[in-house]
Amino acid sequence: MYICNTSGLLKTVIIFTSPMKIVVDDKIPYIRATIEELADEVVYRPGSDIGPDDVRDADALIVRTRTRCDERLLRGSRVQFVATATIGFDHIDADYMQRAGIEWMSCPGCNAGSVAQYVESVLLLLEQEKGITLGERTLGIVGCGHVGSRVRAVADRLGMRCLVCDPPLGEADFVPMDTIEREADIITFHVPLTHSGPYATHHLADDAFFHRLSRVPIIINTSRGGVVDNAALLQAMDSGLVDEVVLDVWEGEPQLNRELLRRVFIGTPHIAGYSADGKVNADNMVIRGLCRHFGLDCPPEIVPPSLPADFHFTGHPLELYNPADDSQRLKSHPESFESLRGDYPLRREFC
Repeated sequence: MYICNTSGLLKTVIIFTSPMKIVVDDKIPYIRATIEELADEVVYRPGSDIGPDDVRDADALIVRTRTRCDERLLRGSRVQFVATATIGFDHIDADYMQRAGIEWMSCPGCNAGSVAQYVESVLLLLEQEKGITLGERTLGIVGCGHVGSRVRAVADRLGMRCLVCDPPLGEADFVPMDTIEREADIITFHVPLTHSGPYATHHLADDAFFHRLSRVPIIINTSRGGVVDNAALLQAMDSGLVDEVVLDVWEGEPQLNRELLRRVFIGTPHIAGYSADGKVNADNMVIRGLCRHFGLDCPPEIVPPSLPADFHFTGHPLELYNPADDSQRLKSHPESFESLRGDYPLRREFC
């Protein structure tokens, strides 16, 4: 196989003396037929089980969040391209990738519509089951990137007052965090998990955060488990500092605090972004990145499967997706966190 890369006026031709091999997380849906058109050999493995022996003779690696891509995994391998079919990339050791000369990519924005659908459905459930009048409530959005901006559009459509905090973006109409702490009735987090720098997000919602709250808000976290200190959240619930809680992400996944799970209004197994539409978006982004890196012609785009023919949608969003169903499954079988996530049923954002 001949791979041509150009940089300026220089052209480098890399000749592979062995067939092209790609290792793929076996829970990435819809990608198999397309990826098998591009590679001579494709190996599917559970993400948490992918180890050095699996990738030693691989040219590319396609993962989700369950595979830690670092020196321990990749040193001594021939991997030159890593793609994670997720928006988050805290499982990618970017410093090592740069040192090792391995190109890597994530899929920013791929599931923004899916997470926005999840948040909208949660808000409608709060209105339906808890008697909350959304048009009279203030939504505080922490993080206004691909996902947060879509959630902002949802809030506007539902007639909610909206406050947005995102210091790195510095938009003129954004507010500081203390404004959200004072004025928001519902606070939803849409930030990456970072541990250092001026805007580190690890335990952004910690014990001090909960004690600064002026109201007794509803807390929603669909970003990363470590953004909200789960122990502090449980204490805040005990102390009456927060009202209802919705968690799609948890510290220590797939293990989670079962008392916290029992008490949250909605608790789901990290599937807010798991619509078929979001997954297909990620698949296509990965395929484009792979083809660009290896100089291959891109195949036709993957499309999501259709809903069953007997599905009849009358127009209410909860008919299309109701997170209470996912919550009931997790609360009934918390030990099945990974299988509930890995074998997630078909969900569409649109009919």
